[in-house]
Amino acid sequence: MATARSEVGDFLRHLSDERQLAENTLKAYRRDLEQLEVFLTDYLGRDSWEWSDPEIDRLALRAFLGWCGRKGLSKRSAARRLAAARTLFSFLHLEDRIPANPARTVRAPKLDRRLPGHVAMGDIRVVFEVAERNAEENRLTGTRTLVILELLYGSGLRLAELHGLDRSRIDLRASQVRVVGKGSKERIVPITGSALRAIDRYSNRRTEVARPDEDALLLNARGGRLSRRSIQSAVRESLEHAAGARGLSAHSLRHSFATHLMEAGADLLAVKELLGHVSLSTTQIYTHTSRERLLRVYRDAHPRSE
Repeated sequence: MATARSEVGDFLRHLSDERQLAENTLKAYRRDLEQLEVFLTDYLGRDSWEWSDPEIDRLALRAFLGWCGRKGLSKRSAARRLAAARTLFSFLHLEDRIPANPARTVRAPKLDRRLPGHVAMGDIRVVFEVAERNAEENRLTGTRTLVILELLYGSGLRLAELHGLDRSRIDLRASQVRVVGKGSKERIVPITGSALRAIDRYSNRRTEVARPDEDALLLNARGGRLSRRSIQSAVRESLEHAAGARGLSAHSLRHSFATHLMEAGADLLAVKELLGHVSLSTTQIYTHTSRERLLRVYRDAHPRSE
């Protein structure tokens, strides 16, 4: 008789062989379903159980969403885990291993409204945790992807600025980079310490494909400058598989960079200079802050707020 874990293995092989899903997507499914197994073991009160167990029903899956919330997961991450469970149960039902799909009628958490392209702080942490683990394998793709994420989010670069960035424009000693923005205007942007470490690790892999005269920072496997499409693909894959944030682009990380600075109390004019905006009105789109933060600032700053 198949065990719950072996049936998950059959499901993942189906995703790999039949649906041809990427390895990172498979890893995301595996992580989400492992969490579901942990919850159900505690929920059912026993170590041995099967997916066909009648107690694994709609109420159990609603309880799983509540458990995810208590663990501190964002609504978007909880919705992604429910989607993984729904896909698993659909597979098991089609294979006649369970009588019905208990997740079919479970509603996903209602996602908070926010401006397009803004990635929540908690999800950003998950994205970088996954990217750093991949980079630790010390291969070209993983180390390069981490550099892409670090510069887009850590320094707020535009896609075009990152695509055209040459190594000669990076000042490792001063921890800054000179980028050419819109209208061929140049600006100097600081680089985070984590970005410097990522660049250093990637540089060792870069020499395996670089031509002696190639100054481009980001290279493809043939030694040429990495295309904008490839950068976008790396970002989308990282955001989707690590945080379940579908449809976001490289600009989402630049947007998140500015948003998180503003939420932390950064000066609007300073953010304007970092982003390379000509007009302050352009930067003001990043001033969306939570009502709770505004009330906190008011209570802390106004002499009669008490």
